Amino acid sequence: MDSDAPRIISRRDLLKSVAIAGTAAATPAFVGASPGDTAAAEPQAANPGAAAAGRNALESLTSAEADTLEAIVARLIPTDANGPGATEARAARYIDRALGSALSGSRETYRSGLAALDGYARSAKGSPFHQLAASDQDAVLTDVERGSASGFASSMQFFNMVRTHTIQGTFGDPYYGGNADFVGWDLIGYPGVRTQVTPADQTALEHDQLKPNHRSAYDSQMFNKATVRLDVHDEAAHGD
Repeated sequence: MDSDAPRIISRRDLLKSVAIAGTAAATPAFVGASPGDTAAAEPQAANPGAAAAGRNALESLTSAEADTLEAIVARLIPTDANGPGATEARAARYIDRALGSALSGSRETYRSGLAALDGYARSAKGSPFHQLAASDQDAVLTDVERGSASGFASSMQFFNMVRTHTIQGTFGDPYYGGNADFVGWDLIGYPGVRTQVTPADQTALEHDQLKPNHRSAYDSQMFNKATVRLDVHDEAAHGD
């Protein structure tokens, strides 16, 4: 195999690794569309207007930064024939919110990193990152992952940070703004948070037949909502 070929890992491989290691575990290096993933061949940001229309009000990022980040997360965990990805999970919304609270220390790194990535996309491919075809976006991200993209203090560090936060936003508790409609948990077959498990539940779980309850951990009084940040207008009961 050509050592210079982009290391593209299919979303199927990503989900398999997350399911094995748990929702908070690390995953393979670059997750994008594999050559056989035809449903992911078109860039998620091909229609920026549609993406902007479905975006919640930004809390930390600028509109230009959000456009770039939305396109990045869409390639890291792409939507394909198997189901939704980071876009539908609203991983970028999770990151935007977290940059105003728990991840505030990374705000400047995101500012400079997103600008550098977009600048590299313009110089290497001739267009802003979110306007590039999926194959060109993957090529840019591969260069960033390898540390060969110009304009960064450390493109590899930036790539790993965004990848980690994208995974958190896709597979973490929806209370924090990502994993919208529990799409991340459904993708890996996670049945949801349970404070009690009956023998029948355990049997169903062992046979992959336990019905997801679609409940956040913070629907339980065992978890203290005062320790996390959520705007009042966004709070909603998750229900079954």
